[in-house]
Amino acid sequence: MGVRCSDLSRAADEPLAATASTAEQLLLVEVPGAWGRDVAAAGTTLPAPAHEAIESWLARTPRSRLLFIRRPGGSVRSSVAFVVRAEETTAEVRRIELARHEDLAEAILDVDGEPGPRSLVLVCGHGSRDGCCALRGTAVYRALAGHVAEDELWLSSHQGGHRFAANVLVLPEGLQLGRLDPENAVPVTKRALAGRIELEHYRGRTCYDAQVQAAEHAVRRALGLDDVRDLQLAEVDGPVVRFHGRNRGEHAATVEEISGPVVPASCGAEPEAQRAFDARLLF
Repeated sequence: MGVRCSDLSRAADEPLAATASTAEQLLLVEVPGAWGRDVAAAGTTLPAPAHEAIESWLARTPRSRLLFIRRPGGSVRSSVAFVVRAEETTAEVRRIELARHEDLAEAILDVDGEPGPRSLVLVCGHGSRDGCCALRGTAVYRALAGHVAEDELWLSSHQGGHRFAANVLVLPEGLQLGRLDPENAVPVTKRALAGRIELEHYRGRTCYDAQVQAAEHAVRRALGLDDVRDLQLAEVDGPVVRFHGRNRGEHAATVEEISGPVVPASCGAEPEAQRAFDARLLF
């Protein structure tokens, strides 16, 4: 094949800031083996009762998202599901054991389950969506194995942003990281697990919309803030985004949407101007 989309994005120096997918509630379902291109499509992987239960949960749960997860290797006799709250100030991981996927139809996804791991690290390895995720994601997963607790580390389906591979999502804080490789994945991910943000690889928090992600990045860069708890969203007023500071101060940035570099969104796609933001600190 030709040049990969992740190589073209890197060569164009496309900004990572404000490219994280938005979700505050996530349902993660362990599905071993190969995944289809669209894991949410009916009749592709999961039995109909499980698919219907998932569709119902997604429909009634605002800002929600489904991801498949797995580990490399063969099939498993049973599966697990995680229900994750990744809100700005409320974080929770619940674990639901599944003897079979049909059990999802009987589960009350809003309340069932036991407390799960403190954190989850998801490495996008969805090769049927884009080859960059399979190539770069698998290499990063292998680099993290042994450095991240076994019950916390998973390969995941499409997180969004193939061209930023390898992509890593740290939950429940909702920190989305991009352009990781085997050399930097361990220190950057460990910092994220400790609540510290490496801006060079930070795509944004999934609890924020893109405008807020851009403002947060600008404030953090200007003031040298790297702790997740340093900022809390206060208000969005047109182009101005305000945050409460950890020390009771207030910080704000103005955000304007602009055209980004002309690159393909994924391998095989036609190059086009990507969405980007000009965000500047006000105070």
